[in-house]
Amino acid sequence: MSIELDNKQGLIAGNGQLPVQLAKNAKENGFEVIAISLSSDNRKELKKYCSKVFDYAPGQVLKIKNTLLAENIKQLTFIGKVSKGLVVKRPKFDSLAVEFLKQAVRLNDDAIMLFLVEELNKIGITVLDQTIFIKNLMVPRGILGKIKPTESQLSDVEYGYKIAKEMGELDIGQSVVIKDRMIMAIEAIEGTDNCIKRGCKLGKKDSIIVKVAKPKQDKRFDIPAFGLNTIKTMKKYKAKLIAVEANETILVDLRKTIDYADKNNIVVMAV
Repeated sequence: MSIELDNKQGLIAGNGQLPVQLAKNAKENGFEVIAISLSSDNRKELKKYCSKVFDYAPGQVLKIKNTLLAENIKQLTFIGKVSKGLVVKRPKFDSLAVEFLKQAVRLNDDAIMLFLVEELNKIGITVLDQTIFIKNLMVPRGILGKIKPTESQLSDVEYGYKIAKEMGELDIGQSVVIKDRMIMAIEAIEGTDNCIKRGCKLGKKDSIIVKVAKPKQDKRFDIPAFGLNTIKTMKKYKAKLIAVEANETILVDLRKTIDYADKNNIVVMAV
């Protein structure tokens, strides 16, 4: 079902290049973007493409809500990494954030995001599919670089894909590290790159990574994504292949990522 887009779009921006790419694409297509920036690492770049950028911590929920209302935002997109460890580390939450956490039945990814979506709907704000403004970044099926997988690696990919889907069904994580049909690590709260680090330390060299969408992936949040930093982590810990789910995964800076992978004999493929 298509949705009519407002000229003014809200953006809740975590870290990384995805929020910047979304803001850039939206601006180039004639949209005004108002950003709530939750990370300092891309704030300067966001200002190039957004008419306004507000600097808030993730726990400042009341300020975020009031800003969205004051700016008359009716549609917004959540995109960019916000560490799942925030809840564990207990940063400073305002009163509204504390109230939300008390009301949330579970604190896994989907439960938190669905709760936020519902709360935003109550004040007239619709959360959009993350891919609307960045469909050009979705990974097509096939081997993306020059390095081809071996039969043994393809067997690991098949097994790892099945396990990753089962983990996604439980809303635990989207990635697994595998070697010789043995699971070295399953992504949990630490995120993909740290999962790679943990798994490769166990598997030593030549481990592979499989990253997939959840079986019932809600495209409004947590669509799987990777990029150059992931491939650099793989090189550091001697991983040799990453397989992602085709047409369901975002790849930032495709050319730079694939060039780096080719130079370091790393297979990048989408299945």
